[in-house]
Amino acid sequence: MATSEQTKQTTGVYVYGIVPADVEVAEDATGVADGTVEVVTHGDIAALVSGLSVDRALGKPGDLRAHADLLDGVAGVAPVLPLRFGAVLSDADAVQEELLSAHADEFGTALEKLEGKAQYIVKGRYVEKAILREILDEDDQASALREEIRDKSEDAGRQARMALGELVSNAIVAKREQDTRRVVEALDDLAASVNVREPTHEEEAVQVAILADVERQDELEQVLSELAQDWDGRVEMRLLGPQAAYDFVVAPKPEGQS
Repeated sequence: MATSEQTKQTTGVYVYGIVPADVEVAEDATGVADGTVEVVTHGDIAALVSGLSVDRALGKPGDLRAHADLLDGVAGVAPVLPLRFGAVLSDADAVQEELLSAHADEFGTALEKLEGKAQYIVKGRYVEKAILREILDEDDQASALREEIRDKSEDAGRQARMALGELVSNAIVAKREQDTRRVVEALDDLAASVNVREPTHEEEAVQVAILADVERQDELEQVLSELAQDWDGRVEMRLLGPQAAYDFVVAPKPEGQS
């Protein structure tokens, strides 16, 4: 008779996201832990999955990149509903029953709304010297504080430096709000949805996620190119995407997952 240790399950199925059932994955596509990516279907919807040892801990930077790279690669050619990182089920049957069958209507509706669309991230970062000069030119108090500390030692100018730092910080917050609003307005005709993200760096000028038609990416790039020209030397602009629509629709983790 087999012992419980011998019959203990050693593998599971990692689930990346939900796609239409007719999506085809490249034969050489790899996922977390270099797992071979496969498609588990249920009616008109499907899940992107790969095998995974249940003893393998998740959360390494490479795991997160593999998860995102797979979903973002699909997002450029088909609608994809991402699952949050770390969804693991026991086998393909569980994927069909506990995930696809249990949420079939919800997933189908979400995929219809995403048809032809993907997420793009617009990032801008202030050029430090340029934004500081702009603030000093516009704020007499900041300019006066800068002159006050110019020839003072660190100890002698401590209070003035702290006051200047606070003025600059508050000015950047105000400029970020204004510049973000300008970006959102510029993208109004292209974005189906917009999510203004919280800044991740004190010199961040803008970070906006938008849901847009993949076919209009050239128009999106043109709008941002014009903004970048207007802000040349002041803000460094970047466009990321197409990506899976993480900011707008994320599938729930299945109940009872590993």
